[in-house]
Amino acid sequence: MTSDATLSSHLQELRRGTVVVASLTVLREPGYGYSLLETLSAAGFEVEANTLYPLLRRLESQGLLTSSWNTDEARPRKFYRTTPDGDAIADTLRAEWSRLDTAITDLDKPGSPE
Repeated sequence: MTSDATLSSHLQELRRGTVVVASLTVLREPGYGYSLLETLSAAGFEVEANTLYPLLRRLESQGLLTSSWNTDEARPRKFYRTTPDGDAIADTLRAEWSRLDTAITDLDKPGSPE
């Protein structure tokens, strides 16, 4: 594996978990898949539709999202919303993210434990 391929692989692993947290956070307000893609992209989370839609289905099957169809418009859209369990998971994941960010920052300071 080249160093570019290695870096790419590690970046993909890092992003995978962050998209879960970001999606659960954004979907505290109802949204459909395409609008979520746009919101995530605008915030700097590059995720493809063929990655996001299976993730939404998985989060729904885990009880972290709920969905409903809006058929009021010419084109029906499936809206997702974070459940109370999803809110709790998002809060816990964000707290852990913050803790890990602090720990990594502390490791980078002079005189940090080795």
